[in-house]
Amino acid sequence: MTQATASRTATASFKGLKCKECGAEYEPQALHVCEFCFGPLEVSYDFSELSRTITREQIESGPNSIWRYRSFLPVTSDDPIDVGTGMTPLVKSNRLARRLGLKHLYIKNDAVNMPTLSFKDRVVSVALTRARELGFTTVSCASTGNLANSTAAIATRAGLDCCVFIPSDLEAGKVMGTLIYGPTVMSVEGNYDQVNRLCSEVANTQGWGFVNINLRPYYSEGSKTLGYEVAEQLGWELPDHIVAPLASGSLFTKIYKGFQEFVQVGLVDQKDVRFSGAQAEGCSPIAQAFREGRDFIDPIKPNTIAKSIAIGNPADGVYALDIARKTNGNIESVTDAEIIDGIKLLAETEGIFTETAGGTTVAVLKKLVEAGKIDPDEKTVVYITGNGLKTQEAVQGYVGEPLTIEPKLDSFERALERSRTLERLDWQPVLV
Repeated sequence: MTQATASRTATASFKGLKCKECGAEYEPQALHVCEFCFGPLEVSYDFSELSRTITREQIESGPNSIWRYRSFLPVTSDDPIDVGTGMTPLVKSNRLARRLGLKHLYIKNDAVNMPTLSFKDRVVSVALTRARELGFTTVSCASTGNLANSTAAIATRAGLDCCVFIPSDLEAGKVMGTLIYGPTVMSVEGNYDQVNRLCSEVANTQGWGFVNINLRPYYSEGSKTLGYEVAEQLGWELPDHIVAPLASGSLFTKIYKGFQEFVQVGLVDQKDVRFSGAQAEGCSPIAQAFREGRDFIDPIKPNTIAKSIAIGNPADGVYALDIARKTNGNIESVTDAEIIDGIKLLAETEGIFTETAGGTTVAVLKKLVEAGKIDPDEKTVVYITGNGLKTQEAVQGYVGEPLTIEPKLDSFERALERSRTLERLDWQPVLV
């Protein structure tokens, strides 16, 4: 597989790459680390040009996918890989809001995102479009599950060869959700951080396009669309408070970037938005740093059921810390038991079955409300990033069993009475 020696000339606002630390500028190639200071690279744009040309009406008339925001994304193609990703529901919560005592709670539901039911479809659609522009024919990733699903599915749609790397202890649903698309799957005996280190070596030797390594600057920009969509779906306004899961920290920082870019080009008015992050206690290096007032991250070894956010050495952790602090937000962690309760709470109140990352986010939302850290009058958006069908093991044994009956009316009636008795025993009043 070869990479084009020079990229196509960037269109509209997409200019190139720039180091977040020292500001060094680079051509828009498959690079992710600064040669001078080893800081991370991110995409730069000409927003002065965009502010003169972009309008709300243009965006609203675009495709019903992330590509309605193409002018804000790092691609040059007139034919991006559009698999229907994005424009997922922003659900106005009623029952969960009442349960928690909130007046204006919204759920951004990427549990129904296309094609593989997680927010990773956003970042992969952008990364593989850019990979194809750069001349890659084989794509890859290091993944805790959802990213492998997305990379395999969208690579198939794009006609690209695919080889993905996952930890060997992933949930069965996520493994099957990758294998079905026919990629080569490498199951590594180690945690995600070990998988990622191996992939960095492979990227240097094989010349493949790794979506979250050498293509990472482009890949991460796809997360901005979660910010764009919320602003548009709220009637071109920003919320007061968002709560989102933290793994590498990239999603958190890119939602913030998306809001700021819409302000910069005049699509929404400036507003102070509080950013709060959610981690599992068994892998909470960012939350620990936040609690201890540190501006650096101590890597840890993950030990949690929330495998999709179990990154012990988060690449964007320090940037997530900075955003939470400067917006007067919070970063909290919850136990595995609280994560299970969070999954059940969202399902029982709003009919949304989320995976462990979403359970973590809902549990942290509840924890912040109980601690008085979310104003009931705030317009709060909680981000649900993946589907519960992928992590059924997490709630197995915690949601009861079906009642087995004979095909007879009296058998049904006895079972119904038993179920009502159990409900009365389990019921407890909820104070709001």
